[in-house]
This record gives sequence, structure tokens and C-alpha cells, in this order.
Amino acid sequence: MFWVCLHYPRLALEALHSDVPVDRPHAIVDGPQQRRHVVLANAAAGKAGVRAQQPLASAQLLCPRLAVTPRDESAERQALASLADHAYRYSADVSIAASDTLFLEVGASLKLFGGWPALERRMRADIDRLGYACTLAAAPTATAARVFAACRSTIALPALAQLPLALEAAPIVASGLDSKIITALHGMGMRTLGDLFRLPRAELARRIGQPAIDHLDRMRGLVTETLPRWQPPQRYARRIEFGYGIESHGALAFPLQRLVREFAQFLAARDGGVQRFTLELGHERDACTRIDIGLLAPQRDAASLFDLARARLERVELVASVHALALRADDLPPLCPLHRDLFESHRREQLDWPALVERLRVRLGDAALQGLACVADHRPDHAWRFVALFAQRPPAAAAPMERPFWLLRRPLPLRERPARVLAGPERIESGWWDDGDQRRDYYVIETRAGQRAWAFVDTGVAPVRDAPWTLQGWFA
Repeated sequence: MFWVCLHYPRLALEALHSDVPVDRPHAIVDGPQQRRHVVLANAAAGKAGVRAQQPLASAQLLCPRLAVTPRDESAERQALASLADHAYRYSADVSIAASDTLFLEVGASLKLFGGWPALERRMRADIDRLGYACTLAAAPTATAARVFAACRSTIALPALAQLPLALEAAPIVASGLDSKIITALHGMGMRTLGDLFRLPRAELARRIGQPAIDHLDRMRGLVTETLPRWQPPQRYARRIEFGYGIESHGALAFPLQRLVREFAQFLAARDGGVQRFTLELGHERDACTRIDIGLLAPQRDAASLFDLARARLERVELVASVHALALRADDLPPLCPLHRDLFESHRREQLDWPALVERLRVRLGDAALQGLACVADHRPDHAWRFVALFAQRPPAAAAPMERPFWLLRRPLPLRERPARVLAGPERIESGWWDDGDQRRDYYVIETRAGQRAWAFVDTGVAPVRDAPWTLQGWFA
């Protein structure tokens, strides 16, 4: 097996959408009110001497300008779940190991992606696009991959036989053992995993316990690892909380883009699309504004979904400041992407027809675009009508003869006699109930200019070749 560990060391900070400038010292804190400590600090705070596990009071003494944000574990879980959904595109064996770590077994996927170097480049590019800092390492066991990632090593070790030697130089603090055990081992003068591996097994077990020995055995591949497998949910729900109220549509564009991008990654990972989803704007006192977005056909392109969502959002008046933004989708139908040219090297500039219709409908409004629907009436000028794009189509009347796409607004006399009759007649006698009685014999004809037309003569006129012809429509 070949396990990849994705460690997100700054997830506690990146999962929040804070308005603190990047260049200002900022720290995430946790713990009881009187004993708060630093969980994570940004680069500006680190330069001032702020460190993880440091008491908040000490950090504020070192950096008086330090901005403090309480830890939001719910936001971290949502972000990690979203990252797990994204990782599902590389492997069906994904596991959430900790609050900031994912495991992927990619041994069966290497041939599909063209080998490990190609897969690694693709994974790193996708992670960068998502905007998360990540340490990536790979090894024959998940536990060993986690050790290498904790050491900030980018090693990819495929052979199990090489694993013990590669682990020997790793510090004990990166082993994943309990902190009390690590402290005890440091007191014995041990600093690396190699120091542990050289000790007699019975003596080591007596000092650190059998569970820790089992952990070291799993690390070296001596016993089988069993990890819980992540399953993408059948519904999508993601919510972003703001630490302040947003008053304008423009300020909502960035969090909306991030939501939609993560949503598109989720759809791609499960090889599906979306045809209807909802944006929810959260206000004070649990008030909520819902924006339902319906599509004509399933889609999952992030740019198209963002354009549609933003256009819908801009048409809604913000009656109150927005303190949260959520995206929810319950119906996630399968998606069959359009086939592209095998040798296509440049992205086409023109829009696909469904995407163009969606963009026009969002920009101009639902009532601005209409479709055509058949009506159960034999009379040609009564057999169709305009309908809304989402309207239920009425049943169409049976048409025994081919009908033209282009019908004239009103029938016109045919100046020249047809060169020949291609099909017909089709007799239509209908409309006596609404003062629109019609009694006609329709033919598909060819004019002397070579055009195919749909024309009729009144019933009861004989012979047909001497009757006046009336043009009803043209064939393409």
C-alpha cells in the first residue's frame, strides 16, 4: 500500500474568514477564560515571539498589537470535511486522522494518474488553488507518512524495507505518541525514533505500555493498520460565519467564491452535478434570507456556478447586515460532461447552450426568456405557444406528417404552382368550437426554386392541381 498524509498545520487560522489584515499579528486562542493559550499564530505574530501553547497573557506582553480570535472547532471540522471531499477524487480510501490531517491510500490510483510524480504535482496544484497550507508525505504505512509530514518532510518512500531506516532520524515529538510518554522518553535521554527502536522490546513495553508499542509496530508495517473510511455525504451544506456584519454585495463576493469553489470540488469528487441549490444569508436574531437558484441542466463548473450565484445575489436587496453565508444542495443528480475534441488544446471561448441560457436568464430575469411548447391542437397556427423555461410542457398532438420548423405569421398565397408534391395530403378539419374552423389538405411540396415548403389547398376543391395553393411554412 502507498499512503499519503496531508497535514494542514494552519487549518485553525485558515478555516476562519477573519477581517484581520495579513500583516497584523494574529493568534487563535483556546482554553478557559482565565487560562487561555495560543493555538496558532500567523507569521507576523511569530516574528514578535508568539508561539503555540503560550499563555495568552505572555503573548500579549510580547506583542501588544496582537489580534485574538477564539478557536472555532466547528469551522475546522467543516473545512477538513470539505478537503476530504476534494481528496476523494484521488482515492476511494480516504480517512480523517485528526483535526488537521487526512490519509489517502493511492497505491491503486498511481497507474490512473500516470505515476507518483504526476499525481503529486496535481495534488499540490489543487491544494494551492484551495488556498490551504499543506505538508504532504507518502509512505507504505499511514502512521509513518504522518511522522514524515509532522517533520515537514516531503519524502515519498514506496518500499517497506526502507521504512525503518528512514524513520530512525525522525524526532520522538513527531511520532504521534502521547505527550506524557514523549516527556518521559525525553527524561531518559531519548530524542529520535532510532533510540527507541534499539531498545529491548520488553523493557520498552514496560516503560511506555503496550498501546505505544502497537503504535510503533503499525508505523514500521509490522502489524496491519485499520483506518475508518470517509464517505462523502449525499447532500452538501457549508456555512461561513463572519465576525462582523457585511452591508454590501461586493464584500460577499470573496466568501461566496470560496464556497462555490469548494462546492464544485465536492461535485467533481463524487462525479456529479447540481441542478438546484440555495444560498442562505444569516442575519442577527436567527433571521435568514433564502435565495433559491435553479438550473436548466446539471452543472459543476465553478466559474459558471459562481457567476450565476453572484448574479442572483446582486438582485436581492440586503435588508440587514449579513453575519453568515451558507450554501446548501439536497438534489445532486449525475452529470455527463460534454465531449471535447480529442486534440483540443485551447479552451473554447463560446459558451455551451445551457450555460448561455442560464447566464441570460439570471441577468435578465426568469420572465425575459421563454420556450416553445406544443399544444394538443391539429391546427398549425394553434399547435404551439410560448411558455416559461421551467413550465410543465403540455402533451403534444400526434403529427402524422413532417411539420416545418418555420411557420409564417399568416398563410400567404403561393405565386407559382409547385414543381412537384413530395408528401400528402394530410387533412385537417378542426376548430368549429371556437370560430376558427379550418378544413384544409396539407402537402409537402418542392417549389420551382428547389425549396421545400408546407402548403395547403382548401378541401372540396377538385382537381387539386388546378386549386390555388397557400403557403403555411418552410422547411430548413
